[in-house]
Amino acid sequence: MTDVQGALELIKRGADELLIEAELVDKLKSGRPLRVKAGFDPTAPDLHLGHTVLINKLRHFQDLGHQVMFLIGDFTGMIGDPSGKNATRPPLSREQIMENARTYQDQVFKILDPEKTEICFNSAWMESLGAAGMIRLASRSTVARMLERDDFAKRYTANQPISIHEFLYPLCQGYDSVAMRADIELGGTDQKFNLLMGRELQKHEGQAPQCVLMMPLLEGLDGVNKMSKSLGNYIGIAEGPREIFGKLMSISDDLMWRYYELLSFRSISEIAGLRRDAETGRNPRDIKVMLAMELVARFHGAVAAEDARAEFEARFQRGVLPEDMPEVNVAVGAEGMPVFQVIRQAGLTGTTSEAMRMIEQGAVRLDGDRVEDKGLLLQAGKTVVLQVGKRKFATVHLG
Repeated sequence: MTDVQGALELIKRGADELLIEAELVDKLKSGRPLRVKAGFDPTAPDLHLGHTVLINKLRHFQDLGHQVMFLIGDFTGMIGDPSGKNATRPPLSREQIMENARTYQDQVFKILDPEKTEICFNSAWMESLGAAGMIRLASRSTVARMLERDDFAKRYTANQPISIHEFLYPLCQGYDSVAMRADIELGGTDQKFNLLMGRELQKHEGQAPQCVLMMPLLEGLDGVNKMSKSLGNYIGIAEGPREIFGKLMSISDDLMWRYYELLSFRSISEIAGLRRDAETGRNPRDIKVMLAMELVARFHGAVAAEDARAEFEARFQRGVLPEDMPEVNVAVGAEGMPVFQVIRQAGLTGTTSEAMRMIEQGAVRLDGDRVEDKGLLLQAGKTVVLQVGKRKFATVHLG
């Protein structure tokens, strides 16, 4: 796909907003490889599928022949951007930042072509900017302009504190675009203010302003909230193939199409064909298996994807227990222990109240039989197999 209209179609696939489209068309018509920037603050060691929405789009640009600049915000990560938060995000130490950055590089090359990717660290130019340079940078904006950012405005109205250093974050992100001479920057919809700051600063420096491509925030497994490790609704790309496969098979049929649009590398026409198949009677589960296979293969290879599918089908279609089921010891005492406490002690739930709730929902099995009595006492000297939900198993030795 080399024509401008076809390239624009691929670039806009799944995107929420493109600013300014006419400018991007002109850049594409120039025929030169564009400098495409996306920044990630290494605030946690592992990436999840929500992060890959941007990384997948970077791969689209690579497929179109453009230069991808994957920016690791080792400098800005120590400021802490509160985007989408109503409180200051604690800054990380240099050691935490660099450790997380190393794992980022290992993970992104499961999607990006290493030969076509430039890994950048913004400390390379931010640290040399110095105090005088930072003051000059701060003079490029006003407090009133900063308070236009939605999360700042809400905190200011609610009399919640805003630290001065937080105002520096959008300026630093914008200055990254100046230093990198970016033609286009990618970000989530919650980054709009910061992305536009890059355009303003580039204009100040006499550069052609970057175009801005905003991608939607991917919903997590619950289909409601943004995918987040803190909410527990995430799929980590470093997770095992069986875990990724099982989690993807747990999403709703409606959410499956959202994942296809933002995560699959299948063509738009092929996905449309799958939709027609589902509407004319094909089992959505089969289509979901295709998605799970594609994503597991991307991160772990085709053989691992086949193994994950076989294991999933054996476990949930034929009731076969997983081969790698953990074994745990639980001391129950002479009086025995209620099953909900054993579940908690075995680590199959985070709390006893969660264990009781799972029993009430019919989601707990003991040696293959559904547990209906929350007060069921388990006695010492037995070994049982406990299952909670679809994916949590354990062989429990009761002592």
